[in-house]
Amino acid sequence: MALSHDELWPRAGSWPAFEAGDDADAVLLGVPTWRSSLSPTGAHATPAAIREALTRYSATLMGPPVVDLAETLRILDAGDVIEPDGERGIAATVDRVRGLADTARLVIALGGDNALTYPVARGAGATGLITIDAHFDLRDGISNGSPVRRLVEDAPEAERVEPTRIVQIGIADFANSAAYAARAADWGIRVITLDEVRRRGMADVVAEATSIAGAGAGARIHLDVDVDAADRSAAPGCPASVPGGLAAWELRALVRGITADLRVVSADIAEVDATADTDDMRTVRLAALCVLEMLAALATR
Repeated sequence: MALSHDELWPRAGSWPAFEAGDDADAVLLGVPTWRSSLSPTGAHATPAAIREALTRYSATLMGPPVVDLAETLRILDAGDVIEPDGERGIAATVDRVRGLADTARLVIALGGDNALTYPVARGAGATGLITIDAHFDLRDGISNGSPVRRLVEDAPEAERVEPTRIVQIGIADFANSAAYAARAADWGIRVITLDEVRRRGMADVVAEATSIAGAGAGARIHLDVDVDAADRSAAPGCPASVPGGLAAWELRALVRGITADLRVVSADIAEVDATADTDDMRTVRLAALCVLEMLAALATR
């Protein structure tokens, strides 16, 4: 369906293409990983779907005061990494993100399954990691279930993330194993369960998470937003979302609160399968809103 046009109601998205030598506040990059997914997925179709969904929203914060993100920030789109899976794809993604991170305050990677977190965090030079996720992603091997473990154990030594600088928010009951919970505890990863988030409140959780992940001089935080942390009614296009997860507003609040921290230099949005979404594309639209929440946070730093 064609969208209406109103010069007084400019739409988000359709931002200028990034070109070598450009400086920007924020750069979008599609990283459509999917080949190592533990469950069948069409996540490679999601970056394009998120870009389309962005055009259904404005880039205006109601404040007060009212803020037009398009006037406040320089936002560019760097296109997609072609075939980001496998060793060559990982290397290409690391190199691409590294170049973008040198010129932009925030790199936003559009996944793809959660495998993208490994190369994107490496490319951004992350020293700390915050995940919003129902799952630990500490599995052995190479898959969308292993990026956190890989950042600790598999990355080149200079690019590894110390597990004591990792915070995992939204870890859910009945979605993980005792073995991986023990691994997280043994490594000193700070786990903030879904129940704890709701008991303590957003502001308190965000403050602790950014303090831990942002420890040390020159800290650089990567934020991994696994949309399957959201309730299945809000995220039916996520294969592993469960009933009772974060409400859409809770996910958006966490994303904005964390990204507002100056030490957050990169983020990814993962685990949305655009080909499995509902007719109203509610999961993809939530992912697009997470992009806008990141930009809103950047504008208010």
